[in-house]
Amino acid sequence: MEQSEATTHQSTSSRGDQKLRTRTAILRAAAELMRTGRGVTMPEVARAALVSEATAYRYFPDLASLLQEAMTGQWPTPERALAAVTDSRDPVERIAAATEHLLRLVLTYQGATRTMIAATITRPGATSARPALRLGLVDHALAPLAETLGATDPAALARLKHDLAIVISAEALFTLTDLCGLDPDAAIASAVRTATTLTRAALREDATVRPAEATKRRLADDCPGRPSPASVPTRSTGG
Repeated sequence: MEQSEATTHQSTSSRGDQKLRTRTAILRAAAELMRTGRGVTMPEVARAALVSEATAYRYFPDLASLLQEAMTGQWPTPERALAAVTDSRDPVERIAAATEHLLRLVLTYQGATRTMIAATITRPGATSARPALRLGLVDHALAPLAETLGATDPAALARLKHDLAIVISAEALFTLTDLCGLDPDAAIASAVRTATTLTRAALREDATVRPAEATKRRLADDCPGRPSPASVPTRSTGG
């Protein structure tokens, strides 16, 4: 009896090890194909992993979920990605570096990126499968604004991040290369220019608003009973 139980346990363990090896082989094959920059298909992954396509689908229900897991660990953290501007407190310089980094990465993995975009367009519910790298990069790049714009006008900082999420994206890059006919370097330069322009505009607006707000607060502190300038009605002089 004891020998039979030991044999059963060993057989179960062996099957578990085999499943892990198969899963690992599929993920490794997908990661290697992604690095070629070409499009990735499930049949191609299965062939590279030396398994049947049906087996690949048993481990991963669709190509998007496979690519998502294969991408895990492939990308540097936002801190590593922006290491070159770590000492900079200039949001414009930092957002330029973030834009350049992400779009170069998209070019390196453009086949898999296009596949992922196609999958999430045809299946909107699968958008969670996309890694959303841009969001982490934008947050990290704009970290110096937490104590300025983020403190005086959190909604404005949120709007800036949303605006940048449109520009610092694979979709923006492919629009410039596929529809506008720009070469990759020119497309990236255009995206960097747009991202930095948006950031500078937000900083200029903040620089204009903050002194005015400070003046209002100072007047309110100095003259507690006096209405703030914004609330004092202007007298019509006719005309």
